[in-house]
Amino acid sequence: MAEETKGEGFVIKDRRFADEPEKKEEPSPVKEKLRETAGAGEALREEYPPINFTNFVVSLSTSALFHFGDFPEFEGGKAEKNLPAAKQTIDILDMLHEKTKGNLDENETGLIEGVLYELKMRYVKEKG
Repeated sequence: MAEETKGEGFVIKDRRFADEPEKKEEPSPVKEKLRETAGAGEALREEYPPINFTNFVVSLSTSALFHFGDFPEFEGGKAEKNLPAAKQTIDILDMLHEKTKGNLDENETGLIEGVLYELKMRYVKEKG
């Protein structure tokens, strides 16, 4: 049963039972290069810090600093301010703080409260 019709114009083909063997695709230089690049990406991912609450908060705070214009998007580029994006990131951290109350250890609580305080003060200064 290689082919089965379901409804009008809808055909399901099961290649396991096809009469013709599936054609093998010739390897292309582009696909080979992508495979090599993917392997390099695997190595880079292994160098990332572990995913935990502390690193997540630090990542969000770094994102807010980027939106305050503290550093450019790429080396040699111009740093640009985006206060609405900075505020959104601060609001995300604030929501995270509210939703995790009572579930964080002392260090995590201190970190998120400290980061929120600094970012909120910075936002008020920048909004000035």
